[in-house]
Amino acid sequence: QVQLVESGGGLVQAGDSLRLSCAASGRTFRPYAMAWFRQAPGKEREFVGGITWSGNTIYYVDSVKGRFTISRDAAKNTVYLQMSSLKPEDTALYYCAAAAAARRGIRWALQGDYDYWGQGTQVTVSS
Repeated sequence: QVQLVESGGGLVQAGDSLRLSCAASGRTFRPYAMAWFRQAPGKEREFVGGITWSGNTIYYVDSVKGRFTISRDAAKNTVYLQMSSLKPEDTALYYCAAAAAARRGIRWALQGDYDYWGQGTQVTVSS
């Protein structure tokens, strides 16, 4: 059973940076891709960015391009979300998700394409 555990959230001011981590359990964990989603209060969960486990493809939603960077450390089974120039509208519960290797393809923003989800870590950006 794969478990994803996010960490690194917190309360920051606008313009600050924050790095989220998502650690996956499972010695043989080799997903097809991993991604970050977020859900702001009163809004639906939305895709933020994703990375194939090979690292060959990285995709971001337009609102975070140039500010957020996704990376992964395969040896540690961990994916990161480096967030800079944070804005109050980035305030949300951030979730990590993984698509199983068997999928062989991903529709990044489609939540149903992900097989495993973390519990989320809260990011709050004050103005």
